[in-house]
Amino acid sequence: MQLKQPTPAGAAPTYHHYNLNLTNRAMRAGCAVGRTVNRMSTSTANTGAVKLDLSDLDKWVGKPVVFAELWEPCSATDIRRWVQAMDYPSPIHWDEEFARMSPFGGIVAPQSFTVAMDYGHGCHPAGIGRIPGSHLIFGGEEWWFYGPRIRPGDKLFQHRYFDGYKVADTKFAGPTVFTRGDTAHHNQHGAPVAKERATAIRYLIEEARKRGMYDREKRPPKQWTAQELDEVAGVRLAWILSNREGLSPHYETIKVGDKLPRRVIGPHSLITFALERRAHRENVWGSLRWNPPPGVQDPAKEDAGFDKSMTYDYEAARIDPRRKDGLFYGPSSGHINAQKAEMVGMGGAYGYGASMNAWFLDYVAYWAGHAGYIWHSVTQFRSPAFEGDVTYLDGEVIEKIDQSPYGVPVVRVQAKQTTQTGEIILTGKAEVEVSY
Repeated sequence: MQLKQPTPAGAAPTYHHYNLNLTNRAMRAGCAVGRTVNRMSTSTANTGAVKLDLSDLDKWVGKPVVFAELWEPCSATDIRRWVQAMDYPSPIHWDEEFARMSPFGGIVAPQSFTVAMDYGHGCHPAGIGRIPGSHLIFGGEEWWFYGPRIRPGDKLFQHRYFDGYKVADTKFAGPTVFTRGDTAHHNQHGAPVAKERATAIRYLIEEARKRGMYDREKRPPKQWTAQELDEVAGVRLAWILSNREGLSPHYETIKVGDKLPRRVIGPHSLITFALERRAHRENVWGSLRWNPPPGVQDPAKEDAGFDKSMTYDYEAARIDPRRKDGLFYGPSSGHINAQKAEMVGMGGAYGYGASMNAWFLDYVAYWAGHAGYIWHSVTQFRSPAFEGDVTYLDGEVIEKIDQSPYGVPVVRVQAKQTTQTGEIILTGKAEVEVSY
């Protein structure tokens, strides 16, 4: 397949000298980097005696935030590390000999790798502003892709905005803030690669602990028997063999209702969570720099209202980089530290939202083959992947679109992620190009 390259817009000045007024097909279809502000009319949200102080959020709505940049371009090893951590064994992304014989002529990154070229797992611009006594988990992601593939030697540049927020009452933590952050990605040639809109769920720690929805005694990590693990391994292998050669289904032969082969990931463990964390390039010590333009305040390093045990010490990290290492310190350290997870109402070690979205994208891409391309996707996270669980992915074709906004026919696929008990933890849809 010859990829349809989008056309960068003119040279209007923006931070880092990249233009946000992108004009490719997908953006003309309504996916431009715009901000729809949806905020409360007051700075405090009340539910009974529970109060959320949102006074610091309004001043950041619609503004550029999080000025961080990775120093180096990505390498083939970075791509291999990513697919290894995401348990995505498509050989186009790690087997040099296989990749050289493919239409790509060498190693190419999966579309899910875009988030690993960024700072903060894609969620950071959704976590701006101080909410006292709060914590944050991922709520979902929406992606628009614009054509260019990421290859070894590429470097991405980002523009990040705090898009807005809304407040809702949840069973998990009562009054909860759903914040949105946008990230536009451009490569070193100035071409738009993708845009992400991340949703963060920001809640009061004490209220979540009081409700105890994820208390460890309610869902202790499952202990798997040898027979059960063999069954999981069998499903995993069958999925790998379902399209290892990367053949793309032809658009004319696809029917609404067609099922995608089942995929399984897990069992999840502290080891797999740590591998996922390390696969993000920004988690390597010294891999990024802060670069706000002169006179621009960047709230990314300011106090977000998290518990003191869940914050970074930027000054100490200048000497000891572990103090800024998310596996040891900071708001994400609860992913592999059960005690910290319990402190913020999560009950025990749990997985990353960015990984869940990557599993979804990789699942659809594997079915679509080497000629396939995901133009748009949206996922909603219902629950984290907890230690001891496995994640099953099941999908089906729900629509065929002969004339799409992307200039090619696309297939709309929906998928869900479930645990071994059938609990749905993610739902998602994607519009994907196949052979035609």
